[in-house]
Amino acid sequence: MCAFRVRPLSRWAEYTELAALFFIHAAALGMWFVPLSTVLDAHGLHAIKPYAFATSGLAAFVSPLIFGAMADRHVPPTRVLRGLALATASAMALAATAIKLNWNPLVVLALIQLHALCSAPTWGISSTIVFARLQDAKSEFGPIRAMATLGWMAGCWLVSALNADTSPLAGYSGAVTWLVVAAFTFLLPSVEPPKSDERLSLSQRLGLDALTLLKNHDHRVVFITAALLNMPLAAYYPYTPPHLRALGLEHTSAWMTLGQITEIIAMFALARLLTTWRLKWIFVAGLLFGVVRFGLCALNAKAWILVGVTLHGFSFALVFITAQIYVDQRMNAAWRARAQALLTLMVSGAGNLFGYLGTGWWFAANARPAGPQWSIFWAGLAAAVAGVLVYFLIAYHGVGKGLKRAKES
Repeated sequence: MCAFRVRPLSRWAEYTELAALFFIHAAALGMWFVPLSTVLDAHGLHAIKPYAFATSGLAAFVSPLIFGAMADRHVPPTRVLRGLALATASAMALAATAIKLNWNPLVVLALIQLHALCSAPTWGISSTIVFARLQDAKSEFGPIRAMATLGWMAGCWLVSALNADTSPLAGYSGAVTWLVVAAFTFLLPSVEPPKSDERLSLSQRLGLDALTLLKNHDHRVVFITAALLNMPLAAYYPYTPPHLRALGLEHTSAWMTLGQITEIIAMFALARLLTTWRLKWIFVAGLLFGVVRFGLCALNAKAWILVGVTLHGFSFALVFITAQIYVDQRMNAAWRARAQALLTLMVSGAGNLFGYLGTGWWFAANARPAGPQWSIFWAGLAAAVAGVLVYFLIAYHGVGKGLKRAKES
């Protein structure tokens, strides 16, 4: 975001402010993303469901790098986030209205795509704002990031409390929360990006110069691993809630928050793990949890799928949150917003696009008149995560513990 870090007068006040940003932001995201599958099904839009979730992948190919470059070079990140939050709220409300009024499915899909284009860059920009104000990211980021998980859970609980798991009301509630995100940015200090007389090329203005970061071998392996893991993970939100309902569990948005409990535990543990474990083994642990999680879902029983949902948090945090911290610690300060945007492109772009379309195809291949073959569906995803684990073990060359020095891991 900028070439220096902000030094606040009160660290506890600073932490509270940053935690609140993550809490509200994640609540807004969860209130739309988690119930979207059941909302579409309830309104006869199951045919567009894979494409609706894939919109986030398409959006992540375009907007994160552009707005990341803007936050690095042109406009304070808080102002960028404010504008995107307002646009996301408007698009979400329009999409919810289209679903409620039974508009043409293609119109619904187009509005969901518009929402994705507005929301895709926001998490990377919020992360950049937070990282820029931390003094020791590897020990401070995990607990603050845990507040985002609590926000996600709170958003899901609110949706279920409103009996909106299958209603466009979930979208309207999310839109209101996005307005709160926009209002909250006025409380954050605005840090101007570094001024430069350098004439920027079109690729620099679009943020495409961030792709040069992939020339570093370990950077490339970490980014690719996160993207590959996100492909089978893309099945988690579209297909776990229907499976839960098939097993007789209602209020699926609330049940899905079981994974956030272990996510919080993992994020608090990261401060210790990043200084005592090799980075390699943190990623390996996360990937192993991913294999076990899908394997338990493949047992197709109520208790086992709930355990699998619970283990989701360990897998998510140990891979994706560690990757975010890796980016902040290993990248030059002037590249941080673009580096986080590139991670978003790889994970939410390539990972989501191929993941949602691929798992949608895999689900259709296992559909039968009597119902989906859940065991085969989840077992195939467990095998895919095992393949990602093998790739990482072979490809990653890092040595040493944690993220203590720039040349380690």
